[in-house]
Amino acid sequence: MAGAGVSALCENPNEVFLDVSKILLTYADNILRNPDEDKYKSIRIGNPTFSTRLLPVRGAVECLFEMGFEEAETHLIFPETASVQQLRSVREIIAAERSQRMGAVVAPAGRAAGQMGAVVAPAGRAAGQMSVRAPAAPAAPALSQPPPPVAAASSVQSSSQQPPAASSMAFFRTLQSNFQHVLVYENAALQQKALRCIPHTQLRSRAQHRLQQAQLADTDCSLREEDLLVMELLQWFKGEFFSWVDSLACSRCGGKTQSAGSLPPSDDDLRWDASRVENHFCKACQFSTRFPRYCQFSTRFPRYNNPEKLLETRRGRCGEWANCFTLCCRALGLEARYVWDSTDHVWTELYSESQERWLHCDPCENACDKPLLYEVGWGKKLSYILAFSKDQVVDVTWRYSCKHAEVRSRRTQVHEAWLLHTVNALNATRQQPLSSERRQVLLERLLVELVEFISPKTPTGRRPGRPCIRVAGLEGCTRRNGGGTTCTGRPRVCVCSHGGGAAWRRESVFRKVETDWKKVYLARIESSSSGRVSWRLDCAAAGMRIRTVTVTAHTETFESGRARCSVCSGQDSVHLPGDGEAHTFPSLAGATEMVVTVDLDGGSSWQHAQLFRQGLNEMEKSSLEIVVEMEDA
Repeated sequence: MAGAGVSALCENPNEVFLDVSKILLTYADNILRNPDEDKYKSIRIGNPTFSTRLLPVRGAVECLFEMGFEEAETHLIFPETASVQQLRSVREIIAAERSQRMGAVVAPAGRAAGQMGAVVAPAGRAAGQMSVRAPAAPAAPALSQPPPPVAAASSVQSSSQQPPAASSMAFFRTLQSNFQHVLVYENAALQQKALRCIPHTQLRSRAQHRLQQAQLADTDCSLREEDLLVMELLQWFKGEFFSWVDSLACSRCGGKTQSAGSLPPSDDDLRWDASRVENHFCKACQFSTRFPRYCQFSTRFPRYNNPEKLLETRRGRCGEWANCFTLCCRALGLEARYVWDSTDHVWTELYSESQERWLHCDPCENACDKPLLYEVGWGKKLSYILAFSKDQVVDVTWRYSCKHAEVRSRRTQVHEAWLLHTVNALNATRQQPLSSERRQVLLERLLVELVEFISPKTPTGRRPGRPCIRVAGLEGCTRRNGGGTTCTGRPRVCVCSHGGGAAWRRESVFRKVETDWKKVYLARIESSSSGRVSWRLDCAAAGMRIRTVTVTAHTETFESGRARCSVCSGQDSVHLPGDGEAHTFPSLAGATEMVVTVDLDGGSSWQHAQLFRQGLNEMEKSSLEIVVEMEDA
């Protein structure tokens, strides 16, 4: 019976199968004919025949493992303990399939059975030349990937910088795994199941309404309904459908848990591609809450990789979010790609027909077309980012960076030439069944991307948010056009809840809501080096003056970020510690006005200086409290 590797190999196009099967039969025959020769029992991973013709093809390496080969650091080896009979059995299955296919194919003249031959480019076309038609075998790829935006000579590595062959093998497996996984999104029954979960009628209605508004505001608006449908889908997915899981609540007491290692997956977990199981421990009741549950008190939450299951669980981390969101996009007929970042993040790209380009979409962040979010916003050190669709894999690293030279210096896991050839080979194999028209579309889109990658992007900002404050010591608060506050009447406690209007002045500051982490805070806008927000109390109009002032504010900083708070009256300014404790200011006694100001700057990311960070459910907690006792002037 054929194993999974042989079955996968047989699914390749005929010309690919014939080429690779010949290589596999040669490896097997060399061992069977020369059982005492060790040189035939070792295959160097860096060998061009192996790395360029066999490695990129689905099922090929798996066939070697089924024969009995094992992976070493730089080679695949056939150990002394391996079964020669097993090797012979796999060899015969491949040979039989090959003979059957060869019945309708005339073997090239001058090539004996079992002899490895070179791949020849089609007549009239130089090998490696870009063309609309993908070649039959991976050894002659048609589609070209973008080189780093520097001189070609700078990409050549010295022998001391050569990445290990094992690293290339691991990288290839990641490419192959993701490229295979995205085919799941094309399952018609699964797409229908996803559609039943999506309020697509309402989302399309909202998108149409937004499009009408955009067209009224700009008669030259080139957007289409699908562009705004993406925005509606992102909002719905994060706000209503999916939820973030950092750690599970204890299923016994409901308290917080912390990670305490991993557990073996159950058969049901593996059925839904949940090979990782986390164990979360509750200190309060000394009880383990497991990912998934193994006793009656535990809580099931496997790290599912099957998007069908995620339609039911609707929770997880970035992997689950991007996986399920990409399926939802395909279910709505949107052309989507699953994007993998080697620095441990994943998201989605969607193709905009109106803009003729791929758009970054991160469901975890409800972010669209913000490709510099990770490098500029999060401060990530990027190296490899690849996008996978049903038809193509593309190295899109350069879309997400404005520091190309730094990124290039970190791309040491594999050779650039190897990555280029491997990606092209994967694409050539996948695109063989496609029509020439479809391949032409893919090629034209790729060329547009290459042009985009040449010029590094510049950072862009985000929209401002709405800070909220709680003010005590005022009987009545009336809004001024200038955004200030006028106080009248006798002292009492009052709460200002009119959002951003409660701030006197606001410069480059917005309110950030992290639905996944269930946190909210103020921060400077992404493109700004600093931000400032101020609150002003003016009691002169009421004929009163300040007797005592107590201010409580909370700031958080990370790395070299800075959040500086001060309380001012006239020319006098006093430092306010942002430690969440109440502080009094005797020097303000007798003043008729005061201003509380917070400046946010520093750090390598806008998120490194935060003001009023608190949980979304902490409704009773005051993010800013100003207690003022007044007296007649």
